[in-house]
Amino acid sequence: MASSPKSVEIAIIGAGVIGLATALRLAGEGREVLLIDPHEPGSGASFGNAGTIAEYACMPVGNPGVLHELPKLLLDPESPFSLRWAALFQLAPWLIRFVRQSLPAATRANALALAGLLAEALPAWGEMVQEAGLQDLMRRNGCLYVYRRDSDFAASESGRALRAELGVHQQVLTADQVGALEPRLAAFGTHGLYFPDSINVSDPKAVMARLAAAATARGAQLMRASVTGLATGAGGVWLSGPGLAVTAQKVVIAAGARSRPLAAQAGDRIPLETERGYHLEFSTTTPLLNRPVCPVDLGFYMTPMDGRLRVAGTVELGGLEAPANPRRLALLDRGVRQFFPDLSQPSSQWLGFRPSLPDSRPVIGPSRKSPDVIYAFGHGHLGLTLAPITARLVADVIHGKDSTLLSAFSSARF
Repeated sequence: MASSPKSVEIAIIGAGVIGLATALRLAGEGREVLLIDPHEPGSGASFGNAGTIAEYACMPVGNPGVLHELPKLLLDPESPFSLRWAALFQLAPWLIRFVRQSLPAATRANALALAGLLAEALPAWGEMVQEAGLQDLMRRNGCLYVYRRDSDFAASESGRALRAELGVHQQVLTADQVGALEPRLAAFGTHGLYFPDSINVSDPKAVMARLAAAATARGAQLMRASVTGLATGAGGVWLSGPGLAVTAQKVVIAAGARSRPLAAQAGDRIPLETERGYHLEFSTTTPLLNRPVCPVDLGFYMTPMDGRLRVAGTVELGGLEAPANPRRLALLDRGVRQFFPDLSQPSSQWLGFRPSLPDSRPVIGPSRKSPDVIYAFGHGHLGLTLAPITARLVADVIHGKDSTLLSAFSSARF
């Protein structure tokens, strides 16, 4: 790792997929870039996700269907949406905002905003695949939702209609058509919803390593350090932390779930909370599935990856400090065995932290207090999907270009 320069043109706080994509973009333009993170690049939620580039995922987490079921979801320990009750007092302001954002008008506005950003996701990924040499890690087999109960399929009608209105490419499938796509699921689906344009990655860790290598090959520097202090002034932005003292002309905050205190020091109170995400992996000699599959009633994804099946998902609200909840891991294990009862014991398990905002929209754009601080965090379940388009928007901000996309993601909305 490079030693800390006294000053740099652009410092990016956070080396997850958003920070890596932004560093690659800016370094490719000839900018002087320093990427700061206490951990290995891409080792957090960028590593542990379901591996889907989900250009279809314009429906916000908060919506009327979730709002209607919210008391049941929060009280049921087997629910895919849960919270740690010890954190309820801390979470209360976020939950109030979440409820408001789940009302019909807000849901529609949030879906419209996300659809505008997602429409650019696949073209932006196409560019980044070429820049970082990721072609062999991409799988273009689409993504499949499986509905095992007629009631779940009926409840999804409004979401399907809104996606169709917003131009999402989706296909409703019969049980036989589900079985034709995924023979091992032939006995489980009453209906399917297929997103044929979706891409998934065969190894998220390898993707992150190549993004880091491509960014450093273009001149970006990587530093292992924690940024705990941020101050703005006429001379730029000062960053500090244990063993860290950096002055930058511009700073990009892309620290994921750990971005809120940094944004507060920049002058913005962002209602960011943490979704604790889990995954299990099972070693496989041959792929069990051809593409990512989401059993809608269970709320997780089963994604075939190199030599393994990854089962990832569910939502647990509850902060950064508590250890992994074994009940959430057991929930994933029981769920996947409904489809594949002969799986061996999990080969690995993981807990990571998603940055979650009540309206499911990330924060992208300059701080209200200082144009030298640029936000790029809060992507929730869409960090992998939105990384390259976020990087493009951050570069536009630095270039002083206007973008019609940015207004919906400004920190000024809070």
